[in-house]
Amino acid sequence: MDTYNETVLMPGKSDMFKRGLAAGSPIVLGYIPIALTYGVLAYQSGLSLFELTFMSVAVFAGAAQFLGVSMVAAGVTAAEIIIAVFVLNFRHFVMSLSFVNQMKGHERKKQLPLTFLLTDETFAISSIYKKEAKEAHAFWFYGGIMLAAYSSWVVGSLVGGLLGNVMPSALSDSMGIALYAMFIGLLIPSFKNSFAVMVIAVAAMGINTIAQWAGLTSGWAIVAGTILGGFAGIFVLPEEEEGEE
Repeated sequence: MDTYNETVLMPGKSDMFKRGLAAGSPIVLGYIPIALTYGVLAYQSGLSLFELTFMSVAVFAGAAQFLGVSMVAAGVTAAEIIIAVFVLNFRHFVMSLSFVNQMKGHERKKQLPLTFLLTDETFAISSIYKKEAKEAHAFWFYGGIMLAAYSSWVVGSLVGGLLGNVMPSALSDSMGIALYAMFIGLLIPSFKNSFAVMVIAVAAMGINTIAQWAGLTSGWAIVAGTILGGFAGIFVLPEEEEGEE
């Protein structure tokens, strides 16, 4: 009788999927305005509606897409864009390994498709709901989270692209400024909590500036700043840990 009750009460695929959609709803609210901004800026940077939407479908990484759009607008080469985006998104490999470990009790064919839809936000939400990984239909729960985020980003990008065709340039320019303000707003709290983050950010900006003064294009300068700035963290983080002890 106990076994029968446990079987009946065990949540099914649809229940887990609905719970995942609900858990992912805060991401949707955050993604829509940013995706709209991306769509408008991408369209007005010269990308077609298909190209900017396909980028969201295939890449699904906000920071990388904004970087790519800014580099397209600057007229850099495809190789520079690809390498810069790869370097910026390298952290996704680490997140994917962590998520696969969280889902280690499930088949690879259910783990790997979900890693494609990992972003900083979906990874954070999935990490909060770790106990769901022990459920039989965990794939549907995490799939609900990620599908909610993915669909809102793609649809928001498409709508933004459509708006970019009719939106006055003055308004679209202000959206670009708001984007930089958003990145600064994300960075400043990190400065307060970690001296290492401040050093890495300042080092990356300095290297980027020096590289452009030395004659590198903006694309290669971004790549150099990202790699060498991150390398600076090797020297900063151990010192910070020793100071805390």
